Amino acid sequence: MKKFYIKRLLLISLVVNSILQGAQKTTNLGDVIVSANKIEENIKDIPQSITVIDKEIIDEKGIKNVADVINEIPNMYISPSHGGALNFRGLNTSMFTNNNPVVIYIDGIPTTDRNSFDVSLQNIERIEILRGPQGTLYGKDAIGGVINVITKEPNNITSGSINLEYGSNNYKLTTFDISTPIIENKLFFNLNGSISSDDGWVKNNYNKDDNASKQKEKRFNTTFLYKVNDKLSTKLVLKKEKTKNYWGNDLGIANATSLNQFKREDAKNTSFDMPSIEKNDIDSQSLNIKYEEDKYILNFLTTHKKNRFDSIFDADFTSGNAYDGSYMQRDMTNDTYTGEVRLTNGKNSNFKWIGGLYFDTEERKYNPYLMDYYFNNSLFMSGNAVSSADSSTKAIFAQTMIPINDKVELTLGGRYQKIKKTIDMTVFNYAMGIGKSSFDFDSEKTWNTFLPKVALSYKINDNFSSYISFSKGYMPGGFNNYASSSNEKQNLFDPQKSTNYELGIKAQLKDFIFSASIFRMDIKDIHVYRQVLGNYYTDNAQKAYSQGVAFDFTYFINDNIELSGAVGLIDTKYESFDAGDYDFSNNKIENTPSHTANISISYHHPKGFYARADLKNQGSLYFYDDRQKKFLKNDGYTTLDTKLGYKTSNWDIYAYVKNLTDTEYITYYNSNSMVSLASFGDSRIIGVGLKYKF
Repeated sequence: MKKFYIKRLLLISLVVNSILQGAQKTTNLGDVIVSANKIEENIKDIPQSITVIDKEIIDEKGIKNVADVINEIPNMYISPSHGGALNFRGLNTSMFTNNNPVVIYIDGIPTTDRNSFDVSLQNIERIEILRGPQGTLYGKDAIGGVINVITKEPNNITSGSINLEYGSNNYKLTTFDISTPIIENKLFFNLNGSISSDDGWVKNNYNKDDNASKQKEKRFNTTFLYKVNDKLSTKLVLKKEKTKNYWGNDLGIANATSLNQFKREDAKNTSFDMPSIEKNDIDSQSLNIKYEEDKYILNFLTTHKKNRFDSIFDADFTSGNAYDGSYMQRDMTNDTYTGEVRLTNGKNSNFKWIGGLYFDTEERKYNPYLMDYYFNNSLFMSGNAVSSADSSTKAIFAQTMIPINDKVELTLGGRYQKIKKTIDMTVFNYAMGIGKSSFDFDSEKTWNTFLPKVALSYKINDNFSSYISFSKGYMPGGFNNYASSSNEKQNLFDPQKSTNYELGIKAQLKDFIFSASIFRMDIKDIHVYRQVLGNYYTDNAQKAYSQGVAFDFTYFINDNIELSGAVGLIDTKYESFDAGDYDFSNNKIENTPSHTANISISYHHPKGFYARADLKNQGSLYFYDDRQKKFLKNDGYTTLDTKLGYKTSNWDIYAYVKNLTDTEYITYYNSNSMVSLASFGDSRIIGVGLKYKF
């Protein structure tokens, strides 16, 4: 199978190259410079799949969070509720490393934790989404890709903006951004932030709360840039974020057997007896010291991030039954430090290269990790796991891009890393008729790995380029946060590893830009999320694969009309997954849409009027139902967003409708012995906004 697939990649490459060799040269739209390889390069010269979203597109499409970004990317899917669980090319969130398979970087600060998988999108210059494993340069958790958020650096010009929005469900948003010099040519300052609230559309009939799914969010960022001289500069970034999310767009049904039993109207008028709230408090800082010579650039980057996450929720997501009073509580603190020393080529270097050292330390504590289950008003089962889990990473990495001739470039890269994890846990249990018990679980594990990357790019002509690449992906193993016993084997899961092949082509023509790729990923010990008798844990499926294609484009029909879109098709399967009690081999990997597609058209009138429509279609996917030990098919759906506005040099006034057709669709599903839970996407939302730039 694998050999056949690789041969097919090579055959397609030869055919495409032979066709494009004779393509007529046209005028280039202009260079798109990105920093995907941590050095500035033209996007068409980089041998990997990359999506770039600039500030104008972010504003026009109303992209306000990472979930909105992900919806633009082929073969990427996120459930915005329940911790922001993400799937990319068949790779799911690793629930008890708490990490998504795609890492967010903003100002050098990494974000992988599913409980805080969002960042402020103010003061943004562009967002680069690097598709495929990026472990060589970006580290241990970038098995699926990287979302690299590039912020604008303040300069000698004072500039800024303020934006106000109001919409359905009493949605309110205020954003601001100001940059100014403190000392001209030396010291610069930026302050930006956002404050938002939303009452949601869910009513809790148990306590007559009409705003049961309300949300509140505050994010503030400060940047100081100090240019010591023409060669040396320092950049300090301080961030503060607070979010509160109450009940989600959720509906719980006991003993559900089909997704057809779940209706959005029932979720709007739900009933639950225990309070449900998630609170996130994040403080982070980064310091970047940069020294630049003609032939090399030296960067030193250190970051610190402290995340306090507290949650409590109704355990059965219902009321008026024997389980009333049951709840779960999870309070977590996560303290992470990172450091990186990076040496890259300078502007006058003969070829491109990068090398460096990286380290991080992480301390994660849970207290409590609690569940209390009641039956007919009596406590029949209770448990609490108090734990402290530490991890450390040390790595050395290097990558070089070697020009073979004026058309061919070879990329060679590698990363060697050592990851150590320890855990110290005490589990307290109570069962009616048995009484109280407790046990300790203490363990330590170290993993060493080497992540290579090899790519070959071929410049067909001034407008077309192609590439083929091979790389290894990696996500560390770990320990389950709620141990089932003191036995290490029962609570340890192994690292997830992937072998990746990709072939692609890129073009920049007079009025048309596109990229296309075909990929294959073989996965070993893939992380899966399971539960048995109320205990949730991460397990390893022995073998799986993911293969597919992706295509995105931008077409300038004329000076006023732009058409853009992306499509991804994917096939995934558990080739071998014997879970002990059940054999799940030959099932499709859950939470993986069979396809994703979006197409957008925008119109800009010379006098300032503009309009746009964004159509998104997602194919069917499968959710895993642990109570029935089967995979349930969730049908695909289509949504349409529209926007009308008027711009002047300083002002932008607009109105928008999201999910214009009021499509009903399910975004998340989980089922256990107590309840089956489904989450819905938002119904139609209407809003207006006003933005002032100076």
